Amino acid sequence: MPVNIKGRSFLKLLDYTPAEIRYLLDLSKNFKDMKRAGVPHRYLEGKNIVLLFEKTSTRTRCSFEVAGRDLGCGVTYLDPGSSQMGKKESIADTARVLGRMYDGIEYRGFKQETVQALADFSGVPVWNGLTDQFHPTQMLADLLTIEEKLGRLKGVNFTYMGDARNNMGNSLMVACAKMGLNFTACAPKELFPADELVAECRKIAEENGCTVRLTEDVKEGTTDADVIYTDIWVSMGEPDSVWTERIRLLKPYQVNSAAMANAKDTAIFMHCLPSFHDTNTTIGAEIAEKFGINEMEVTDEVFESKRSVVFDEAENRMHTIKAVIYATLK
Repeated sequence: MPVNIKGRSFLKLLDYTPAEIRYLLDLSKNFKDMKRAGVPHRYLEGKNIVLLFEKTSTRTRCSFEVAGRDLGCGVTYLDPGSSQMGKKESIADTARVLGRMYDGIEYRGFKQETVQALADFSGVPVWNGLTDQFHPTQMLADLLTIEEKLGRLKGVNFTYMGDARNNMGNSLMVACAKMGLNFTACAPKELFPADELVAECRKIAEENGCTVRLTEDVKEGTTDADVIYTDIWVSMGEPDSVWTERIRLLKPYQVNSAAMANAKDTAIFMHCLPSFHDTNTTIGAEIAEKFGINEMEVTDEVFESKRSVVFDEAENRMHTIKAVIYATLK
């Protein structure tokens, strides 16, 4: 039976079947081929989309803007100071106004409840560009990149190192369980994902012939990995006061040459970016001065190595987001 997700919102991968995710990945490949071949694909002429950003971003904003315009959409960007949402106007009222003007709404911000409310009240498809709980558009880019580099998804041994209860840890666990990858969260116990979500993902993984594992042991977590993935240790919106404790907890889980040596010879390194792999950023320089570390979640050696596919991954945000926009608005 053909997959049809027209009119649906894209809020978290838990809402989508493996067949629907497969459809979006295949569609992404088609759009990537057309983009690289210079084939026009303005299939959504006359449609308009709005991007609501409570959290700023380079990749998410650029991906949605280029994807929308390539498809022929009008695109409006609203930064944190450009709307009254949640301040002078409720989320529900904002949704009902925007739903009468736009064909689709992207939201990037904090609460999952906010993106859910936009979907509940707007009457148009809503796309989650990131919340504190989930980051589903990043997952499509990650899955596409893994398949491109390794030639498969089923049976891939995937290890996530770092804060495993943040939006990336949650989302990667769901994505792997849905698509048949063996997921390992390699993290301190204090930063393991929530028990309820782990139980849900283990049930999904069993249905798809894969596993979900949690470990504090770096050697155990990285041995025979096909993919080693990490994220920044402190997310946007968290107070600076958490840096001391987060560095203490996560320094042993830095992705370095020793961790990569435990993985398979063909293993790749992934990161959703931005990354603190050197001191060439304001925050990187501040952390180096305050804590005496020049590299955080990943060493510069690994980040710049041939095993790193982070910029292919970043490009794939555009192609996969284009697939989501098209499939829900066509």
